[in-house]
Amino acid sequence: MMNLLKVIRFCIMFLLVFAIVGCQPEYGKINREELVRRHSVTVDSMDSLSSLTVGNGRFAFTADITGLQSFPELYEKGVSLGTQSEWGWHSFPNDSGYTFEETLVSYDFYGRKVPYSVQINEPLRNREAVNYFRQNPHRLHLGMVGLDFYHPDGSPVQSEEIGSIDQTLDPWNGQIHSRYIIDGLPVEVFTCAHQDLDLISARIVSPLIDQGLLRVKLKFPYPTGLHTDSGADWNQPEKHSSELMPASNSASIQRQLDTGSYIVRIAWQGKAKIYENEKHSFYLEPGTGQSEFSFSCLFAPVDTIPELPDFKATASNSKKAWKAFWMNGGAVDFSGSTDPRAHELERRVVLSQYLTRIQCAGNYPPQETGLTFNSWHGKFHLEMHWWHGVHFALWNRTDLLRKSLDYYLSIADKARETARRQGFEGLRWPKMTDPLGNDSPSSVGSFLIWQQPHIIFMAELCYLNSPDKEILRKYADIVFETADFMASYARYDTVDKRYVLGPLLIPAQERLRAESTINPPYELAYWHWGLATAQKWRERLGMELDQEWDKVLNGLSPLAHKDGLYLAAESATDSYTNQRYLGDHPMVLGAYGMIPDCQMVDAVIMKRTFDRVWELWNWDETWGWDFPMTAMAATRLGMPDKAIDALFMDIETNTYLTNGHNYQDQRLRIYLPGNGGLLSAVALMCTGYKEQATDNPGFPKDGTWKVRWENFKRLPE
Repeated sequence: MMNLLKVIRFCIMFLLVFAIVGCQPEYGKINREELVRRHSVTVDSMDSLSSLTVGNGRFAFTADITGLQSFPELYEKGVSLGTQSEWGWHSFPNDSGYTFEETLVSYDFYGRKVPYSVQINEPLRNREAVNYFRQNPHRLHLGMVGLDFYHPDGSPVQSEEIGSIDQTLDPWNGQIHSRYIIDGLPVEVFTCAHQDLDLISARIVSPLIDQGLLRVKLKFPYPTGLHTDSGADWNQPEKHSSELMPASNSASIQRQLDTGSYIVRIAWQGKAKIYENEKHSFYLEPGTGQSEFSFSCLFAPVDTIPELPDFKATASNSKKAWKAFWMNGGAVDFSGSTDPRAHELERRVVLSQYLTRIQCAGNYPPQETGLTFNSWHGKFHLEMHWWHGVHFALWNRTDLLRKSLDYYLSIADKARETARRQGFEGLRWPKMTDPLGNDSPSSVGSFLIWQQPHIIFMAELCYLNSPDKEILRKYADIVFETADFMASYARYDTVDKRYVLGPLLIPAQERLRAESTINPPYELAYWHWGLATAQKWRERLGMELDQEWDKVLNGLSPLAHKDGLYLAAESATDSYTNQRYLGDHPMVLGAYGMIPDCQMVDAVIMKRTFDRVWELWNWDETWGWDFPMTAMAATRLGMPDKAIDALFMDIETNTYLTNGHNYQDQRLRIYLPGNGGLLSAVALMCTGYKEQATDNPGFPKDGTWKVRWENFKRLPE
């Protein structure tokens, strides 16, 4: 009898273990190196949209087909050849003494005047002040590091004379390998970035070196301050200085731009000389008698590194760090799928991990074009931080999110000042900003509010992924003061006995007017989730619940709907007949796809709304992260076919280039919120939401998708 009982107990335990493990993907079964390397990028022509980047999250260097930045003019309107760092910022002199107060315009907010920093046309002085504070500070292009090639007669080699191009980016070790032919002679260049320093290193192998027909060229621009470009102005040589200080097998170049400065150091192995070719242009010329030459180039705000690592050390450092990145955190493998889109989705996922690791994993939120070229003057948009950073936590790389999360601690005083100026409590976070947290004048951005709960969302992810009281204590003040702002911003309607959002607000769907918009659905649902989560933080810290937050939570307006469909806002009663409301971001879907605990959302109404949005939306007017957001909503609604279809919608802004970048249009050739959004969507399509008991709810169950994943985290409940 005892043996029979043991057998029964064993069988029960086996079944329990099978039930638990059987619903989970196989862990540790993915060959990660094979997965990553099958999506190495190959380039075989001079394509301005196929430049390749190496970097470390705080610094990035983008190269053309030569492996360095030899033909920047050919890439200027594509994915331009940038050298950018998170510390590299510049402001033009404020000779006219503009003040931020000159950008402020007061708007009526239920009987009181509230100042907002907006774009003003008149008077002229105020318009110029607005332009100054939008343009400054702007991100610097730190300098071009390229190659010049020459024919035996001394004439320069043109780009079209380079043949047999064979270039590869290996994301497994973060190295670019470039091979090509010039005048029948081979050139081979290996390029990598140090993972702890703002430094690139290159190894060049070619008979051209021995013949004296190859030089390394360093060239330094003045900043343009333009809205979207490489940031390099080559036509203002008198406005900056570049002083060469040579040493033994090394040199420094001291850069001075107005009141700012930085240092560029270069060190090499082998015979070479460095000299100034013309103002702001320098040649590093390898000596003859050698067929191989390597160098390292460091960019830094101050010179503190005693000796630069050589190419071998840099390549080893890069390889080690990248292996650690790929071997840790989440992974998903679609091999074995018969759906023809599976391989392409896997490619986008792998390369999006690479790109966000080198462009978005620094100490500040990234600009929308990362560290490649400038958009919005190089400033970052805090409402986009969700799309840039949340995926790091979902892919179990929370440490990369926490780096930029600490930025909010550093700018809390600025956010507090903005809230006080406008008569609100707590912290009002800026939209378009810079490392110091300065607000930028905008007739749209100044009225956005959906960035406000982001800090609560991201801090909650960090805590749930590592439930440590230290995290609660570190971020508690800004979580609570953010909730204070949110509660004070919600206006109590004494007639209808409810709390209302707006006006003045522009929702995430930026088509709606600030002066007339009331209760957009995404913002309402996010307000509810944010305040409820802030209360959880108080409970975790042994504090009493905040009564003012509870009043808003319990009295917040419901999501407005009409004819069984959620509206773009309570004030937008013609949401599905007015073309104005059928473009830009379909944020009504975000109220369900992005927010974990959707107590305010009725799934039946949302399903009908999804179907109507899918049918009527002007998808050509959307942005790169709208497709992942739509896939997230479809996943939660139990429509995996639509989730996949959303990720592959044939729309220009849903284009993914050879190098993995999400292309938008001719102005915005790369768009990292699209890459980050894709990673968040795929994680959620694998893990599901708390109410979904099965794995892979975002993938069709018709046998065409084989999905193996490991080490993901779910959204917070």
